[in-house]
Amino acid sequence: MTAAAPFADLSARRLPPVTELGAASIAFVAIGVIYLAAYLPRRAPFGVPIACLVVATALLLANGFLISRIREFAWWRFFEVFRWALLAYLVIAGMLEYTFLYDHTHGEPLVIMTCMLVLFMVNVPLLLAFTVARYQALED
Repeated sequence: MTAAAPFADLSARRLPPVTELGAASIAFVAIGVIYLAAYLPRRAPFGVPIACLVVATALLLANGFLISRIREFAWWRFFEVFRWALLAYLVIAGMLEYTFLYDHTHGEPLVIMTCMLVLFMVNVPLLLAFTVARYQALED
């Protein structure tokens, strides 16, 4: 048995499509933010961004549910990576929120963009943590 054999077994495991759902959620966030930003400083119609927000939220919640159902998983590594990545993205989200306020974004556009920013802030650390933990050797 070679040293690479345990890693081959880890990559062959069947796991839910977490990465794909996370990427789709981030794509809907990007579409909604770009749509809103295209109208600034005028008032944008809110149908498209709210629909994007709802779909992105549903995808993130589905992802959380699917991840929670995984039995054999390096949960300790997942939470370790998730905590640090969330801290980093909290700082990034704070800076982006500041730019929204600095550019005098207010009212409904600010609420929608802030909600989308929160989705982005949670999605990326979740994907990072899942990607690292899925290849982490399981403790016996």
